[in-house]
Amino acid sequence: MKCQRLNELIELLQPAWQQDPDLNLLQFLQKLADESGFKGALAEMTDDTLIYHLKMRGTDKSAVIPGLKKDYEEDFKTALLRARGVIKD
Repeated sequence: MKCQRLNELIELLQPAWQQDPDLNLLQFLQKLADESGFKGALAEMTDDTLIYHLKMRGTDKSAVIPGLKKDYEEDFKTALLRARGVIKD
């Protein structure tokens, strides 16, 4: 599982970092942390934060997070009925 997350992070990180080639890796990671609103120490930032920020970077602020898109419902009533089992897929 860790290899999969590492590969995903590298695939997302490489094209993003190529847009800022003048920054070293730590500077670029700090830039990503600042963009994502992370306030803690860089060493405390999780790989999930990096992955989701890189996936969502440059998209509309109201866009659905890719991992949650499968469970996304436009209508609250439909979501509630689906969660209660009234509506089945």
